[in-house]
Amino acid sequence: MSHRTYQKRTAALASAAALAGSAVLMAAPAAHAEVVDVNYQCKTPIGDKSAVSPIDIKAVESGSAYKVTMSWQKGVSSSPVELGKGAMSPSATIRLGGADSGTLAVTGPANQAAIPANTPIKINDLSGTYTPKKTGKVTFTAGVLTIKALGTTTTCTPTNSPEPSLSLDVSAAGGGAPQGGSASGGGSGGDSDAGLPQTGPEDSAIALGTLGGTVLLAGAAGALWLTRRNQTARR
Repeated sequence: MSHRTYQKRTAALASAAALAGSAVLMAAPAAHAEVVDVNYQCKTPIGDKSAVSPIDIKAVESGSAYKVTMSWQKGVSSSPVELGKGAMSPSATIRLGGADSGTLAVTGPANQAAIPANTPIKINDLSGTYTPKKTGKVTFTAGVLTIKALGTTTTCTPTNSPEPSLSLDVSAAGGGAPQGGSASGGGSGGDSDAGLPQTGPEDSAIALGTLGGTVLLAGAAGALWLTRRNQTARR
């Protein structure tokens, strides 16, 4: 086989290995989201009520911050009287864990249509801006929901220790060092297990990324071996 043919094969092997490694490394996800059922216990003006609603939390990067949106897939609580348009104002907190701690406040518009009496109150999407203070994986978990209507306040608190609805890899603007999760309770801190490593699809993707890097190194080593072998044969 000619020297030129060996060179072409060497280049092809190196290129294929590089592409395979890059493609797998790029596939590693920076965020993981899932819908989580949250059991809300609500303190209302007419007594205690409970409701389970699937909660979805998503984040969209915006400069050095993120716009975080919290969505309810089912209504929670209810009113004994009809709530006219604009009569109900919701807000909520999202508990931060992992590399960060504390809470994120999210708000949204008042009801855009009247809510009939004794029917579940559908909460509009609530949003807020999150600016990372630390670099690492941050978890977002449903916190307390507050509903103000007709001069009254209803407070709904999760009671089933829900799992995070979103895990997000973030970087602090000032390059803050990673920080493990704390075991503080309530809505003021992260979950006690927030600092534990997560297993599942993300870890698999990272493992595949490492495998891609190994393939890349093996391809380069093979290319070098073929080149040296060809030079030896020519001598």
